[in-house]
Amino acid sequence: MDINDIIKEENLVYKKTALLNEKPLSYCPGCGHGTFHRLIMEVVEELGIQDKTIGIAPVGCSVLAYEFMEIDMQQAAHGRAPALATAIKRMHPEHYVFTYQGDGDLAAIGTAETIHACNRGEDIIIFFVNNGIYGMTGGQMAPTTLEGMPTSTSPYGRDLKVMGNPMKITELVSHLPGVHYVTRQAVHTPRGVRRTKKAVQQAFQVQKEKKGVAWVEVVSNCNSGWKLPPVKANEWMEENMFPHYPLGDIKLNGEMVK
Repeated sequence: MDINDIIKEENLVYKKTALLNEKPLSYCPGCGHGTFHRLIMEVVEELGIQDKTIGIAPVGCSVLAYEFMEIDMQQAAHGRAPALATAIKRMHPEHYVFTYQGDGDLAAIGTAETIHACNRGEDIIIFFVNNGIYGMTGGQMAPTTLEGMPTSTSPYGRDLKVMGNPMKITELVSHLPGVHYVTRQAVHTPRGVRRTKKAVQQAFQVQKEKKGVAWVEVVSNCNSGWKLPPVKANEWMEENMFPHYPLGDIKLNGEMVK
């Protein structure tokens, strides 16, 4: 039987979304960025809103998003994606607008922009990848770096007395009235991927209904920054990141989840 007889539309169980182009992903092997990219683009394709979606990617590993997503993309200065998203959404209120940011960008350099966009209740989605480190720029300590976690700027581990506590910015923004939906997920297992896709779908629905900020955090590994192979990085993430950054919904329909 010819392979073309097998690969027919009615026989396909899965195919890559057309909104993720054919460029090979340049992320480190095992990184969660590529999977998260795919989920966002799958949802955009399924909703039929490719021509009405604008993504903003600032500096960091997230800046590579516009190399792979077949939608309109705009680069922002480091940390300024929520401010740029605010401007774009107000100029084009009929469009779907999202930011795609890492923890060093969103929770350090861009803390002010993040907090104030959330407090204003801008009708945008914030997609937040938290790997506890500055991945692209050299593996430095980030606001989300765990206690005792070694980085290039904290080689002996994060010392809380000197460097403060890891910032749970997702919990922080969940208390702001302008934020309607807040969830934290992961993409390292099939179950996690399914739950994250549902979260992405919910986030776009919140924006469609103009209910304020929708926030989706994905806890991911950074095997190159953590100096671990992909499988070990996922195990370390489960054992160390998840207890401090537990997965699940935090705010639904404008109400805190008890």
